[in-house]
Amino acid sequence: MKFIKSVQIAAGVAATALVLTACGGSTTPEATGSSEAAGPVTIGIAQYVSHPSLDAVVTGFKKGMADAGYTGDDKVKYDFANAQADQATNTSIVGKFASDKDMDLVLAIATPTAQAAAQSITKIPVLFSAVTDPMEAKLVSSLEAPGANVTGTSDKNPVKEQLELLKKIKPDAKTVGIVYSSGEVNSGVQVQWAKDAAAELGLTIEEKAISASSEVQQAASGLDVDAFYVPTDNAVVSALEGLLQTAQDKKIPVISADGESVKRGATATYGLNYEKLGEQTAAMAVKLLKGEAKPETMPVETITKVELYLNTTAAEKIGLTFPADMLSEAAETYK
Repeated sequence: MKFIKSVQIAAGVAATALVLTACGGSTTPEATGSSEAAGPVTIGIAQYVSHPSLDAVVTGFKKGMADAGYTGDDKVKYDFANAQADQATNTSIVGKFASDKDMDLVLAIATPTAQAAAQSITKIPVLFSAVTDPMEAKLVSSLEAPGANVTGTSDKNPVKEQLELLKKIKPDAKTVGIVYSSGEVNSGVQVQWAKDAAAELGLTIEEKAISASSEVQQAASGLDVDAFYVPTDNAVVSALEGLLQTAQDKKIPVISADGESVKRGATATYGLNYEKLGEQTAAMAVKLLKGEAKPETMPVETITKVELYLNTTAAEKIGLTFPADMLSEAAETYK
């Protein structure tokens, strides 16, 4: 029996909202995505870096578009670009999309790319995905009414439930290490969420900030903790193997924020399915392209169900065994 844990994923930490100018409140065809022109739609996809979770968003988005009838070059054309975590390249990609007069919509994947797109692209809809806290990232005026040409889907993760899972599989855990990128707004938000949850669960968070993915393994090695928690941090997840090796050497579990990281070797999580997140974003794109909705009034969406992911091989390597009832209820068990 597959287990899907229902979690009400609330709006992100409140922050001073950024009211995007240039097209705020616009009802023009350029801003809504509504167009009477014949021919295929052109969608730019800007991805911040390659790792399985973000790659899954692209897969899910294209699948969702295909399911809605956008198949073949006569219906849709994709212009895909990946910044590989380079900020200059990231800015260049969205700048190119902004100047492309044939572009109908842009999908910006991950917080840094969404922020760059929001600053540069004002005349066509921008959909973001895999953004933890759109308010803290200053992408929208509010989650219910974004206010300009930018809206999308959030991958806010249930941090408290994830740390509760740690307590179930390692009851004697007291300290949890988090390696995170100082340059990603979403990461700092998740560290604070983890601290808040840890205080309720009798855990202590020890953190180490990095500025590049090449620093992940060294940072992890320097933390003397009982377990690691890996947030949806692009720099860390793209270099996850180094942290996983350190955890194996220390014989401690790794709780990740996403299911794809469990597949790669993290111990367990209650995580989001990023392919489904991509499909959900595609459904929003279809409404915008057909003129059935406007980005300024289209609420930000989240996935409110998370699934239990377990990696039995990773657990065995550190001397842990999952309870039989947990194994039977997992949505995915990797060996």
